Amino acid sequence: MKNRYRIRDYDFKLILLLIALTTIGILAVTSANEAYHDKQLLGFILGLFLMIVVSLFDYSFFLKFYWILYGINIVLLLAVKFLGNSAGGAQRWLSIFGVAFQPSETAKIILIMFFAQYLMKYQKKLNTFKVLVSTILLIIPPWILIYSQPDLSTSIMILVIFITLLYVGGLSYKIIIGGLAVAVPSVIIFLMIVLQEGQTLIQNYQQKRILAWLQPENYANTEGYQQANSIMAIGSGQLWGKGLDNNVISSVKNGNFISAPQTDFIFAVIGEELGFVGSCTVIVLIGLICIECILIARKAKDLSGRLICCGMAVLIGVQSFLNISVATGIIPNTGITLPFISAGLTSLVALYIGMGLVLNVRLQGVRK
Repeated sequence: MKNRYRIRDYDFKLILLLIALTTIGILAVTSANEAYHDKQLLGFILGLFLMIVVSLFDYSFFLKFYWILYGINIVLLLAVKFLGNSAGGAQRWLSIFGVAFQPSETAKIILIMFFAQYLMKYQKKLNTFKVLVSTILLIIPPWILIYSQPDLSTSIMILVIFITLLYVGGLSYKIIIGGLAVAVPSVIIFLMIVLQEGQTLIQNYQQKRILAWLQPENYANTEGYQQANSIMAIGSGQLWGKGLDNNVISSVKNGNFISAPQTDFIFAVIGEELGFVGSCTVIVLIGLICIECILIARKAKDLSGRLICCGMAVLIGVQSFLNISVATGIIPNTGITLPFISAGLTSLVALYIGMGLVLNVRLQGVRK
């Protein structure tokens, strides 16, 4: 339902931050692979338009259909499983009327919306056994469908978002401490198992990525090749970089030492071509966007609004951290994109829709 809003209440600062970050992304993607320029520009224009439209509608109206959204999400993920297109050993894309998109990207936004309404509805009963178990059961189907694509990085992001929403939703500290007491040793045991030869918990290529991170010298010419070259590229950019779309022969990008630099390793392109200054600019812009989301959450009119803002802040912040950490060798290669920067029409449009909801939370909060 559309309401009347005052223009002065609109968060133009957040919009400018998003435009600045996406502009850098378009420039970097074009430099990495010019073939993706038009699609990335289209995603920006379409995403910006949808963000503005969504921001002018009361987010509570969309949340009324939270069960329908959940159902659509499951149907799309099931369609990927049985009708999806495969590429690079993964089945993550779905084509409708000739247009390919990635439902796992839209799933992040849909699940934030769903649990924003669900947790607000059961806010006072969240710490009861029945509601807590039912909440956990609801995250399992989409998580399994995404994990089985296989898409370990996105499934990790889904869990991080879910845990954050539970915390913001009012989960008892006793339950949190109890959960950590179980989760920490479980993660340690899991890592010990997946490093064993013949393990079946994760795919072989995923295990090799972890081993390449732990023993880079043994995998320098195989699984650890891209991360090593990414670190080299970022370091070679020095302070100001080599310049966008340069013709430097020694460029890691120009030498094709990193496959698909426009997606998972886009930060390596930024580091090499825009240098330390450009890299820090990207990180600062991402940080400011996350902070703005949290500040808006504090002024939200209800719990669902806070959950939407915090969910988007975690999605952007944690996913950015994972992507940059992979490019700089801090964590194993997870194959995850950099929000608003990496090439990907579905991801870009979905993120802008999510930010449209955040903008409306801001408008609703100001009016209370």
